[in-house]
Amino acid sequence: MPIRRILVANRGEIALRVIRTCERLGIETVLAASKVDLDSAPARRATRTVCIGPASAAQSYLSVPTIVQAALGSGCDAIHPGYGFLSERAELARLCEQEGVTFIGPAAQQIEAVGDKLRARAEAQAAGVPVVPGGPAAALAEAVKLGREIGAPLLVKAVGGGGGRGMKRVDDLDRLAEVLALASAEAEAAFGDGRVYLERFVGRGRHVELQVLGDGDGRVIHLGERDCSVQRRYQKLIEETPAPGLPRKLLDDLRQAGVRFAEHLSYRGAGTVEFLVDAERGAFYFLEMNARIQVEHPVTEAVSGIDLVEQQIRIAEGQGLALRQEDVRLGSAAIECRINAEDPARDFAPSPGVVRQAVWPSG
Repeated sequence: MPIRRILVANRGEIALRVIRTCERLGIETVLAASKVDLDSAPARRATRTVCIGPASAAQSYLSVPTIVQAALGSGCDAIHPGYGFLSERAELARLCEQEGVTFIGPAAQQIEAVGDKLRARAEAQAAGVPVVPGGPAAALAEAVKLGREIGAPLLVKAVGGGGGRGMKRVDDLDRLAEVLALASAEAEAAFGDGRVYLERFVGRGRHVELQVLGDGDGRVIHLGERDCSVQRRYQKLIEETPAPGLPRKLLDDLRQAGVRFAEHLSYRGAGTVEFLVDAERGAFYFLEMNARIQVEHPVTEAVSGIDLVEQQIRIAEGQGLALRQEDVRLGSAAIECRINAEDPARDFAPSPGVVRQAVWPSG
C-alpha cells in the first residue's frame, strides 16, 4: 500500500532531512515534537505538528506508546524514526505491526538480532563473516581465562550499546576484574544492560562500514563503504567515502561480507554493517550492524546519487528494491565532519551552549 502520511518521530537535522524527501515524493508529514521544538525548523516545514510532551521531557521522544498513539491520532500510515531515540527499539517496530502502522525500518526480530552485540557476533559467524577474537564475560573466572587466551591489550565492550560507552581498554590483565566492573556499571547506566564482552584490541585498526539496502526477502545491495577511523573517545569525527588507501581485494571482500551478513538476516530497509580493518594483518572483522539510517549517510548519497530516505520509504511500502547492484555508480568522493561543542583547554570536554552565529562555506 502506498504511504500517504508519515509521522516523523525525531527532531533537528534528521527530522528536516526526512521531511524534505517526503515533500518531493508528495507524502504528508506530521512532526512529533516536544513543546520546546514546536517552533523548530522541522516544525515549520512539516505539514503539521503534534505535541508529544512538555519542554523539559526528552523522554517524550523515547515513549513507544506515545509515538504510536501520535501516529494513530493524526492519521499517519507510517512512522519514520530517523536515528537515535527509538530508531533501534524493537518494541516500536513490534507495536507498529500490532497497530497496523508501517514502521520504516527493519523488522523487530532483525533489530533484536543486531542490537545485542553477542548475538550479532554469532549471526556474523553463522553467515561466514570473520569476527574479532573474543567472547562473553558473564562469569569472572571465565572472563579472566578468556582474557589470558586473547592477551593484552584487549577491550571490554558493552553488549547492549555503543558509542564508546561501557568500552574500556585493558593493558594489564591483573586489572581485568576491576575494569570489568567499571565497564559493566557504565553500560548499565547508559543502556540499562550491564552485560559486557571481551575483544582483542587492534592497535592500528581502521573503522570501515558498508551501507546496505535490503528488500526483506533476502535480496541486498550495497552503496559502497565509509571510512570513520578519525575518532575521539570512540566517537566519530570524520567520515568519508570511498575508504582511502585500502587494497582493492580487501575492499571487495569486505563489501561481499557485508552483503552476505544482511542476506543472512533477510534484512529489510537501510542498514550499516561495520567492520574493523586490521591494517597490519591485512584482515577485517565484523564489529556490529546499525539497523537504521546513519548520521553520515549524506556522504553515501553524495557519491551514489541515491536518496536513502526515499529507498527506506519505498521498501517499507513493499515495493522492494528498484535498484540492482550494477545500477549503483560510485565515481566520486565525499567527506563529512562533525562539529562538536568541546573545550580543548579541558581535554576536549563537552561544552554545550547556544549557537548565536553560523557562517557556512559555499561552492
